[in-house]
Amino acid sequence: MPSHYKTYLAEVAARTLQSGGTASKPATYEFLPVRDLWCFPKYPSKTIILPSTADLLKALQEFIEDNKALLNEPDCWLGTWVHPETGEYYLDVSTGIQNVEEAKRTAIQAGIIEGRQIVAMFNPAKNQTIFLK
Repeated sequence: MPSHYKTYLAEVAARTLQSGGTASKPATYEFLPVRDLWCFPKYPSKTIILPSTADLLKALQEFIEDNKALLNEPDCWLGTWVHPETGEYYLDVSTGIQNVEEAKRTAIQAGIIEGRQIVAMFNPAKNQTIFLK
């Protein structure tokens, strides 16, 4: 594993623990700027939920390898989130929509299509979570 990739994974893990989540593009090691966007899993069936005791670095590496093609889609990124009530880590192929009602409808529809309900949407600019279930 190249050292810059190890550095990127360590940064994703550190930022996830410090701020409760991140958005980044693994192919470029780029962290997305904070935007006024409602973020949620585009492919909820791919979301991995881990206990707070999990090896986050190892889980990130495996998740990225397993979902490389989806993470390279232009409207997708690696999303990490720490559930504020349970402390569990969520790793997902995220997307986002500015309008909250449109984001809600799209997230709920994605959950129906993939057979896995989305727990929440997060807006990094507002530092706000909206629970969907």
